[in-house]
Amino acid sequence: MSDVKEILQKYWGHKKFRSFQEDIITSVLQNKDTLAILPTGGGKSVCFQVPTMSREGICLVVSPLIALMKDQVANLKKSGIPALSIYSGMSFTEVKRTLENAIHGNYKFLYVSPERLESSLFLEYLPSLPITLIAVDEAHCVSQWGYDFRPPYLKVAAIREYFPDIPVLALTASATKEVQDDIIEKLEFRSGYKRYQKSFERPNLSYSVFNVQAKQPKLLEIIKNVPGSAIVYCRSRKRTQELAELLKLKGYSADHYHAGLAGHIRNAKQEDWVNNKTRIIVCTNAFGMGIDKPDVRLVVHYDVPDALEYYYQEAGRAGRDEKKAFAVLLYNEPDIIKLKEQANERYPSVEEVKKVYRALVNYLQVPSDSGEGIYYDFDIIDFAEKFKLNAYSITYSLKTLEQEDIISFTEQVFIPASIVFTVTRDELEQFQANYPQFEVLIKGLLRSYGGIIDYPSSINESHFANFIKKDLQSVFTDLAYLDKVGIINYLPQKDKPQIEFLHNRVKVDDLWLNEATMQKRKMAYVTRLGAVTSYINEKHACRSKMIGSYFNDKEIKDCGVCDNCINRNDGQLSRVEFDTISAKILESIAETPVESGVLLKKLNNYNNSNVWKVIEYLQEEKKIRITSDGLITNTLADFTTKKKGPR
Repeated sequence: MSDVKEILQKYWGHKKFRSFQEDIITSVLQNKDTLAILPTGGGKSVCFQVPTMSREGICLVVSPLIALMKDQVANLKKSGIPALSIYSGMSFTEVKRTLENAIHGNYKFLYVSPERLESSLFLEYLPSLPITLIAVDEAHCVSQWGYDFRPPYLKVAAIREYFPDIPVLALTASATKEVQDDIIEKLEFRSGYKRYQKSFERPNLSYSVFNVQAKQPKLLEIIKNVPGSAIVYCRSRKRTQELAELLKLKGYSADHYHAGLAGHIRNAKQEDWVNNKTRIIVCTNAFGMGIDKPDVRLVVHYDVPDALEYYYQEAGRAGRDEKKAFAVLLYNEPDIIKLKEQANERYPSVEEVKKVYRALVNYLQVPSDSGEGIYYDFDIIDFAEKFKLNAYSITYSLKTLEQEDIISFTEQVFIPASIVFTVTRDELEQFQANYPQFEVLIKGLLRSYGGIIDYPSSINESHFANFIKKDLQSVFTDLAYLDKVGIINYLPQKDKPQIEFLHNRVKVDDLWLNEATMQKRKMAYVTRLGAVTSYINEKHACRSKMIGSYFNDKEIKDCGVCDNCINRNDGQLSRVEFDTISAKILESIAETPVESGVLLKKLNNYNNSNVWKVIEYLQEEKKIRITSDGLITNTLADFTTKKKGPR
């Protein structure tokens, strides 16, 4: 393994591997199919990048997240490692050029979004690719019973037919035992495969759950008490903006982030937070994937997530530097009620899905027996208004259509900007003479993009602005003006929501949906909701241990730092103390009811948590009761304790 350690040091600057990384790399180099469950921040990418650099050939990386794909390609290039990517929205010419470079160039990594695996162009070039390893990132997406099923992942197994002797490395941060087994089956692992699962223990990360009626004051209290970089997760885009404004009013450096913002705005907000120009980012779950920021001290979930998988990944962005960090979840009783109602909302009926499909093809004006492979801009708000449909019903019906392999729906497809000059060179020179203020921009385009005078070229406005040393907004303005006066044809980057039809439009009566499978997916979701509810309601068990057990980590021990562990350790209640507190409570209320606050003051020599434990026990035994106005009163004449209390 000395070679791979040298590679790790040379390209990534690390002298030693993290736990399990070396074992996983050894398994891959021994040509074994391998499943690696490495929790958030566990260094999954090194597990396929290092072995690829140790031998000839290219690694095919399947990844569903375009932003993460772009980040990894950029980071590899910074380290002097040539890498390529193919994702939704690239033109036929761009994909073809990328595949030819992968075959004939000195490239080591080809990142591919899963929906590209079945395109005819990709399949045409696939047999010629010098693939040495297939890495499947976010591998839980292959399982219908997991929390993020994506049908295109099922196409990965078909690639194995072209490369029967090449190992597959499946990587995920979170997968239950059922999902792990499903990954192994769906990716057709060969006999002798290996499975590695790193412990879910995070000894530096303290989990807490608070039941609060008013969340805003609690959030402000937490932000005040925990200094340093923070993330606040919300379910709605509107709430991200509202909370960010509240934090700003209270004097904190905060900003909001969600998928509905323009790409360059999201990038700027993310960069400011990563570079600590912004302390707190208030965001939806669109934020965070692929961001390597080790010094996050706090992650707050303002709304309850609907799966422990999501919660663990998002909370796990705190404390990657292994210093003390906090993960806090806020909830109230309406949240729990809403959580229980979500299954029917998230998994609409066959009739509802067909209703949305009928409206969709009419809205997009897709002709009969056509539409396959075409991308359509999609404005969900406009669609909902025109067809008088509920936005949630639309969203989850589209998700069902996606899971049934009928459409592909992405909030950001990231079609890059393109430019081509529409005038002759003589006309361009005349324009520059008349409008010298555009000379720097025009010459920059001609120098940066060969052939742009004759053929459309993809451009990155941000990189181009840096190249010509102008601010990004003025570049946008100038390009729009040149397009308006007919000097160029400028198509800005497309990052609107996109729908792609995977098959031609059919009559609604002929639209076949697998109702049995849909119902099974719904039941799996109900199970996940149950796990979240149990996690929230649990007042005694270690939270870290609960999460680890959910993910089949059988060795995990109590963390000692979550709210339940701290309360348990601070409030160890002996039999003698229980009897003493019990007697004092019953004595205090023997003649008249007492307010709980007054009672606690009377018993201020004892731990408040322990006093409440005794109160709860006596209440359960119907020896005392608490009135609606908070008075504690006796219910029995005989106050002798007949049952053993907590030890």
